[in-house]
Amino acid sequence: MSLFNIFDVSGSALTAQSVRLNTISSNLANAEVVSGSEEAAYRPKYPVFSAAFDAMSDDSVVGVRVDKVVESGLAPRREYQPSHPVADEEGYIYMPNVNVVEEMANMISASRSYQGNVEAMNTAKQLIVRTLSLGR
Repeated sequence: MSLFNIFDVSGSALTAQSVRLNTISSNLANAEVVSGSEEAAYRPKYPVFSAAFDAMSDDSVVGVRVDKVVESGLAPRREYQPSHPVADEEGYIYMPNVNVVEEMANMISASRSYQGNVEAMNTAKQLIVRTLSLGR
């Protein structure tokens, strides 16, 4: 692995963490959205990552990629509120099964991972600049 591959690896990690932050933001934004049916309720979304391999070499890892974004399989929360305007005929409303505390912890983790990859890119850039200045 050359020093320049660090930019590819860290760049792909930045993209992956950006997708992760966007899905977390979507989950938090919809955490309190009320629906009148279980089918219409918002389902939390989570990205699925995998290692990206270089097909030209002997399967060396060249980064991370987002395979897909999946919806949670958990059923929405069902609350009895017959006076709510969107309640179904039985008086229930449906809310997303989003754990706000867990989502905030995931957001901090994604943010720290993003920052770490930016720092790795900056360090690699500094090493390259110092290497080039050795010949002066």
